[in-house]
Amino acid sequence: MDSATLKAEAEALHLPAFSETTAWQLGNILHRLADAATLPIVINIRTANRTLFHAALPGSAALNDNWARRKSNTALMFGEASFLVGARNREKPETLERHGLPATDYADAGGAVPLFVAGALVAVVTVSGLPQAEDHALVMKAIRLLQPDS
Repeated sequence: MDSATLKAEAEALHLPAFSETTAWQLGNILHRLADAATLPIVINIRTANRTLFHAALPGSAALNDNWARRKSNTALMFGEASFLVGARNREKPETLERHGLPATDYADAGGAVPLFVAGALVAVVTVSGLPQAEDHALVMKAIRLLQPDS
């Protein structure tokens, strides 16, 4: 996907509120989707300073936890999906390192999507374990299922 498509997709996301209960609901939606398809993923939902939901499904690895951490750091830093940041970087071409963000802590691969309520970044939901486009698509599907108008 190109950056314009990803940006439009993000603008269609609207959550009226977000809480620990919302994180639990969203995490469980992701867990059910992944379990039904036997996906070897890690699911992480966090704020800038707190983990609200974390699950490692069968077949996932510690490396997936590290990828989830790095992708969510990117989404928190830019306030945009890590897949969008990566698409934009590939189009320019540019890297996260150019911004002083080391690869040990940041990744612009798909799978981390920021959540906003009334324009404020409230959390990031991240999946790791699939090809990046699939990680991103799974997160987007779960957010759509969570939205009140879906």
